[in-house]
Amino acid sequence: MSARQEIISGADMRMTYADLNERIGRLACALRANGISEGMRVGVMDWDTHRYLECFFAVPMMGAVLHTINVRLAPAQVLYTINHGQPDLIIVHEDFMPLIDKIQSSFERNIKIVPIGNGKGYEDWIGDVPSSFNFPDFDENQTATLFYTTGTTGNPKGVSYSHRKLVLHTLGLIAGFGAVPGNAGFNRDDVYMPLTPLFHVHGWGFPYAMTLLGMRQVYPGRCSPDKILRLIASEGVTFSHCVPTILSMILDHPDSLGTDLSRWKVIIGGAALSRGLQERVRAAGISLHAAYGMSETCPFLTVADLSCDDPDLRSQTGYPGPLVDLRVVTPDMRDVPNDGETTGEVVVRAPWLTQGYLGDPEASDALWAGGYLHTGDVGYIRRDGSLQVTDRLKDVIKTGGEWISSLELEDIVSDCDGVAEVAAFGIPDERWGERPMVVVVKADDALGEEDIRSVVVGKVEQGRLSKWATPERIIFIQELPKTSVGKTDKKVLRAIYGGKS
Repeated sequence: MSARQEIISGADMRMTYADLNERIGRLACALRANGISEGMRVGVMDWDTHRYLECFFAVPMMGAVLHTINVRLAPAQVLYTINHGQPDLIIVHEDFMPLIDKIQSSFERNIKIVPIGNGKGYEDWIGDVPSSFNFPDFDENQTATLFYTTGTTGNPKGVSYSHRKLVLHTLGLIAGFGAVPGNAGFNRDDVYMPLTPLFHVHGWGFPYAMTLLGMRQVYPGRCSPDKILRLIASEGVTFSHCVPTILSMILDHPDSLGTDLSRWKVIIGGAALSRGLQERVRAAGISLHAAYGMSETCPFLTVADLSCDDPDLRSQTGYPGPLVDLRVVTPDMRDVPNDGETTGEVVVRAPWLTQGYLGDPEASDALWAGGYLHTGDVGYIRRDGSLQVTDRLKDVIKTGGEWISSLELEDIVSDCDGVAEVAAFGIPDERWGERPMVVVVKADDALGEEDIRSVVVGKVEQGRLSKWATPERIIFIQELPKTSVGKTDKKVLRAIYGGKS
């Protein structure tokens, strides 16, 4: 790795890795001058910038705990995560100061707020301190980071990771994506730009991996499709990661037609990728991998090459990464056959998984019941060892004695011409227990209910779907409700349309 390799942030900031090293020392000195010491917690409320990258290293390296605050949660949930996580200091970009002003009176402890404006305040803050810091040595099992799940089923839960777990996850990420055949992995010649919020599972761990490899990095700040496309073109970005919603927004933008995306490699995760969007990605020349994991798994568990020519391989969730012990089990923890058909809950062990939720021993025990981490996902394992997730346990539609995969139903509807986005879920039915309902965002105003119903009926007649999968109701809406990390929020849809919570 060359110390002269470049890191770009926004429109104005360019620095080398040697500069990054110096700035990490300055940030640690600034934090120490503000009373932060080993074991204390430092919160961050910022966009995806070089400042966040510096916090990823400086805060844990000085023995403190980095609390990445999810700025996209509702104000009441942000307040909950702050009161529950108990940071001693929070670094706040000017865009989030109105939120702090709104909730600060309800803080349950004194918290030092460091307002950094649009970034200039941060530069002034770390500019008046020494550039070197004597980072201490401490136990590798000491807590390094803390963040909160998105709270779609109650209050957000605190998830923490030790230094050891972050290092092992970083190595597993590099080995996992480097060892799988295909053209969508990463290497030192790539130019990296994250499109996943860095508050969400450490940006899926990739900033740590990219820094270890010494890659050229581009941090976009506050993202918009036009800015992303400009940076891909101007900085030669070749590798990113995001949720399907972001990828769809980029392809929907008119500038995408004039931007060469043939060298762009994308890791997709966080939600299921519809076949319709997958075909749009292929048509744009983008190389695609899928990654599977969750907040509690740091998050990497499996990887799949979606750019290959085999349609069966393109549909899979993926192969387990190095050191990942993955099973599909019955409720009493018995393995189901790896026959590519029999489903059960996906449970997992790996050396980087969280050991539980902060201050919630009951939920922690449930998470690790039977000695494996319970993902809450339903799926099956093929004979070749690859995993296919078919649904969330809470999202499976139970109707007429059959279990219907909401993900499969969504996948089929997304293939219908004129469908931009779709969500399928169960609504109560006195006779059948539940019946499927489909909510659709149109890309074409001419699309009608019968167009969608005929596509589903056709798949039923072909034997791909059970007859019970034909939707009871098909509703068109302007946009789907999303969680703070871009997933469709089915809890909201169920509440609106009378389904289970």
